[in-house]
Amino acid sequence: MSDSHSPPVVLLLSGPNLQLLGEREPSVYGRETLADKVARAAAAADGLGWRLEHVQSDAEADLVRAVHRARGRAGAVVVNAGALTHYGWSLHDALAAFEGVVVELHVSNPAARQPWRSQSVVTPVADGVVAGFGGLGYELAVEAAIRLASR
Repeated sequence: MSDSHSPPVVLLLSGPNLQLLGEREPSVYGRETLADKVARAAAAADGLGWRLEHVQSDAEADLVRAVHRARGRAGAVVVNAGALTHYGWSLHDALAAFEGVVVELHVSNPAARQPWRSQSVVTPVADGVVAGFGGLGYELAVEAAIRLASR
């Protein structure tokens, strides 16, 4: 996936409104900012000899393009798609075409919230789901993605 001189890449995708973490519903999503969570994920990747790239966008098309650019270059994608989790079919299709590992990530536990949050269009194309662990979930998801990709 990468040349022999650079560490392998794990792509972290953050969907709509995730730039508001730390401010938006802290009782649900905690007080850590997205930057805090990305730093935790990057440290986890670095500790396993991988390099983390992060893309955040409120636009589904930007996330789709990021997955397309990762094809043949990244070994894994960790995706917190935000609300796109429930209706982002073009993101689903891009992830389905990605040849590496895909791990779905949620800060909260969608199954323990409103019923509509239980339906995910990402889950069918993901190798696994990490949900409900707050900021720790970023580390867990990156570690899981890297371990699966390294098998």
